[in-house]
Amino acid sequence: MSRRRQKTKTQKSPLRFRLNLLFFIAFLLLAILVAQLGYLQIVYGNKFESQIEQTDKTVVSGNVPRGMVYDAQGRTLVGNSSQNAITYTKSINVKSNEMLATAKKLTKYLTVPSTTLQKQDVADYFLADTDYYKEIVAKLPKLQKYDSSGNDLSSSKVYKNASQYVLKHHDLNLTTEQKQVATLYTKMSGAFQLSTVYLKDNDVTENEIAEVGEHLSELPGVGVGNNWTRNYPSGSILTSILGTVTTEKQGLPADSLTSMLKTGYSRNDRVGNSYLEKEYESILRGTKSQTQVTVNNDNQVLSEVTQYAGSKGSNLNLTIDSKYQTAVENALKSQFAAAKSAGYTGYSDGAYAIAMDPNTGAIKAMAGIRNNTETNKVTDDALGNINRTFVMGSVVKPATVLSALMDGVITPSDNTLPDDAIYLPASPIKKSWYPAGTFKTMTAQRALTISSNTYMMHLALLMGNAKYTPSKYIKMDNDIFEKLRDKYQQFGLGYKTGIDLPGEIDGYLGSTTNEYNAVKYGSALDESYGNYDAYTLMQIAQYTSAIANGGYRMQPYIVNSIQKTTKSGEKGSVIYQHQPQILNRIDFTNAQLQVVKEGMYDAVNGSDGYATATALKGMAQKVAAKTGTAQSFYYDQNNPDNTNPPATITHSFIGYAPADNPKVVVVVVMPNFTSNSKGSYSLALAKTMFQDYFKMEGSN
Repeated sequence: MSRRRQKTKTQKSPLRFRLNLLFFIAFLLLAILVAQLGYLQIVYGNKFESQIEQTDKTVVSGNVPRGMVYDAQGRTLVGNSSQNAITYTKSINVKSNEMLATAKKLTKYLTVPSTTLQKQDVADYFLADTDYYKEIVAKLPKLQKYDSSGNDLSSSKVYKNASQYVLKHHDLNLTTEQKQVATLYTKMSGAFQLSTVYLKDNDVTENEIAEVGEHLSELPGVGVGNNWTRNYPSGSILTSILGTVTTEKQGLPADSLTSMLKTGYSRNDRVGNSYLEKEYESILRGTKSQTQVTVNNDNQVLSEVTQYAGSKGSNLNLTIDSKYQTAVENALKSQFAAAKSAGYTGYSDGAYAIAMDPNTGAIKAMAGIRNNTETNKVTDDALGNINRTFVMGSVVKPATVLSALMDGVITPSDNTLPDDAIYLPASPIKKSWYPAGTFKTMTAQRALTISSNTYMMHLALLMGNAKYTPSKYIKMDNDIFEKLRDKYQQFGLGYKTGIDLPGEIDGYLGSTTNEYNAVKYGSALDESYGNYDAYTLMQIAQYTSAIANGGYRMQPYIVNSIQKTTKSGEKGSVIYQHQPQILNRIDFTNAQLQVVKEGMYDAVNGSDGYATATALKGMAQKVAAKTGTAQSFYYDQNNPDNTNPPATITHSFIGYAPADNPKVVVVVVMPNFTSNSKGSYSLALAKTMFQDYFKMEGSN
């Protein structure tokens, strides 16, 4: 019994020893660690704390040049000009008197352009002097320094009161030297913490660069760098389409400030403010540089180390050939000027033209001018092609014929109708441009060739199941407008085309709720020959392309591809290539389309004496076309109560070439010419556009 106990005791002793040894070792290591921490805290604690207080490192983002914009042939439309610049990076919690001291030193080496300083800027400049600020505060009444309980007001409220005192009592006229200092101080103080602003970025001389660079150690936050601005090597073409970029002072647009700040922008960033620059902002902006800024305890920038140089924005390659665009703009201005000389444009508010590839939707040219009828001043308005609507007139007739064919009221082989004028109750006669009774009957093809209004109205009567007695009675289905517009909608008439530009609008569809049936049905008849609803010219280009390409409504576009920029500044790899987008297939058959194509071909190339577009006959590339006129009235905005407005005419044109294998569509509108004008100007413009297109296509 005793041996067993002794044996058990002997076996347990080594295990207890090992456990005690492990505990001792752990305790010893912990004691050493505590001792080391205590030693560091006692001996080096103040040193570490001092180092932490001495410097602070922050990563600051910097802007990079925007991407370029090129035309279809690689010519630069929008580029960047690099300029020497003197910069200022505002430190954390930097004091006003410190910035003032830096500004005073900097004026020894730098001359800045004279700017108009606001009164508040001058007051802030004076108050940046600490001694002067104390002097002004001492002069303030007690209630402007303390509340009713005798407690100090907030520093911001005291400063505001001091500022008001200066504005009221101080002479705000500055000497030339003071203006220089105040200008620099205003720019410095207006910067956000750890953001970089340009103190001077235009006409910085080599001597100024050298002087400032030599004394950077005396100028906390000041640096020597580069700035860029947009330039336009190809001149003023497409200015309204290309858009603009904000200045550093303007910064982010107010309507998108919050959302842009959330995505990494700074308040003073220059960003696209309109059209292509705005639409493709995320592409053109590039990736900001990253710089680690070390700031000491006095809020002075000790060093700036570039961690990432940034990446220049990607480039846009457009579908537009700048030479062809220039030719179209010049031809448009020339024809409008000729019409003005003839006295036809007194009420006209402009002219517009588009050339488009019907097979892809690529815009080849897009020109427009706006005419101020009060001053006769003409300005660029290419955007009027997408944000202005016009009643286009007879160019809509091909859509009406196709609508009737699709509705089944006529067929490709049976489409002869009376060409009688329409007499509605208590209304003027509704007829074609030629004398009533000239033709007894009319085919669809010839109706397009000679532009018969009466034929189109008879189509509407058939589609509306009309009961009609001349001068006495008319009744049509209530959905006649819906029938017509449902078909027109397939072509895109009245609806946004989807072009890659902001600001596009829908068409304007006239009222269909008139309580007088004769008026309502009369409007439906007007609709049938294009004299009621209003469309943008881009919608007309899309519609014409659908006829030219066999029935496909294509989405128009201006940006063909996007390319990166290499480190050397050259165009790099393509990161996006636009693919033609078919929005819908229109429900007509090839046989039905052939009826319209024959009519449009004969309008130019046929032998009918009443054909309306023979001015384009004999061209090397045969054209199929449809001309248009729409009657309207000029309403003077300065005299809205005018009860007898003068009648005007809008001239329009649609066409494509070559007629047997279309490569380009041309559309033109010249609104509100005088009622005695002719359509020769729109025809002459269209002819020039076709000729220039094929001439340049052959030379490219």
